[in-house]
Amino acid sequence: MFEAENESADLRAVVFDLDGILANTEDLYEQAGEAVLGRRGKIYDAALRERIMGRPVVDAIRIMIECHSLPDSVDELMCECGDVLQKLIESSLAPMPGVNELVDDLSAAEIPFAVATSATREYADNVLRRLKLKHRFRFVLTAEDIRRGKPEPDIYLLAAARLQLAPRQTLVLEDSANGCRASIAAGAFTVAVPNRHTRSHDFTGVRFIADTLQDARIRQVLKLV
Repeated sequence: MFEAENESADLRAVVFDLDGILANTEDLYEQAGEAVLGRRGKIYDAALRERIMGRPVVDAIRIMIECHSLPDSVDELMCECGDVLQKLIESSLAPMPGVNELVDDLSAAEIPFAVATSATREYADNVLRRLKLKHRFRFVLTAEDIRRGKPEPDIYLLAAARLQLAPRQTLVLEDSANGCRASIAAGAFTVAVPNRHTRSHDFTGVRFIADTLQDARIRQVLKLV
């Protein structure tokens, strides 16, 4: 079945999620959440992480406030989380396994690639510049470019339009259930690349679940091998 799907695929571009796909920022988000909630005597547990992962940051903060009945406003908590996260980015940011190799292979094959993230523009630019990757992408879409965030399909529909392709011609690499739902709803060729935070997610509807960005099947469907 996988081989038949590969043969029928007409993939002409790749769209990457950011957190957990290009950068180890899901680890940093967890540390920031634990620190901020710990100051309030609350716990950043697995259930909360599952609810907010892949969502726009404003939605994630709202869920955090609702989950723990916090007195903070969205703006106050977002500012505090942002400060903690920035310090972690400065000290501990790293690319996910296989990122640079895949980007090099796509560039060599002249396959365009872009980013579609639920993060803010400022955050995405900061992370991609620190990884020395921003200049390599055709474009970067963020939560500020769309009205409805993941798991709605808007950002992946916009990415396909910017690439002047049908969504089915774009390969989307996502690490979370919410991100995959958005991509599948858009009609993109969706591949899940879970990490330790998302391995238990429901990835129903994806074409396959890759181990990392080094998974040979990613290059196979893109005809890079």
